[in-house]
Amino acid sequence: MILANKTIVITGVSSGIGADVARLARFHGARVIGIDRNEPSMTLDGFVKIDLGNPTAIDTALDTLPEKIDALCNIAGVPGTADAELVGRVNYLGLRHLSEALIPRFNQGASIVNVASVLGIEWPERLEQHKALAGTSYFEEGAAWLKKNPVPQETCYQYFKEALIVWSTQQAFTWFRDHGVRMNCVAPGPVFTPILGDFVSMLGEERVQKDAERMLRPAYSDEVAEVIAFLCSDASRWVCGVNIPVDGGLASTYL
Repeated sequence: MILANKTIVITGVSSGIGADVARLARFHGARVIGIDRNEPSMTLDGFVKIDLGNPTAIDTALDTLPEKIDALCNIAGVPGTADAELVGRVNYLGLRHLSEALIPRFNQGASIVNVASVLGIEWPERLEQHKALAGTSYFEEGAAWLKKNPVPQETCYQYFKEALIVWSTQQAFTWFRDHGVRMNCVAPGPVFTPILGDFVSMLGEERVQKDAERMLRPAYSDEVAEVIAFLCSDASRWVCGVNIPVDGGLASTYL
């Protein structure tokens, strides 16, 4: 895996998977620019503190981001215990807004890696809804669509991870053909991160117990970070438009 001299922008850099991707990327020689609402606890090559649920803040932050970028890792997110509107703004609309805004800055062969979830596995059941949301042109248009088509609080996290997978897959080939930018997703199962407890609360004890019987253990965040780093590297230069489960086989047990 070669990341030397690459410039990588990582959202959610201050904890969990984002922090481990940053450490790994810097170890392999990358220049890492972090984005988070919280201050990082590690050395970075640059840091921007913003709220990814606010498109104006994202636009303002563009002035401080590099002019040439080799990879964007969209890792930041809020759990489903947060208000459904906030989940949609951060986990989907803000991610999309940032990615689209950075398109002119990506070097040829650049990579976008979006962190989805094993909970997005049921995207085919709501495909037409997700395609309709993906068809909105900008952040506020997407927010208006969601007000007309409200997402239930109890399933909001799953819904927006499904939507992310659909949007990523739809955009992937066009962006690769027109801009030379690859886009892929990774779909972790449960991960030992600071918000693991929120997922237990979100899913409920019954669902958590069923999943616990299907898997060996939650992942460590560095196990997910390795796959994200691979997708940023030239070793994955012909991988585009896929959603890779990083869940210890959990998704396969749903079949």
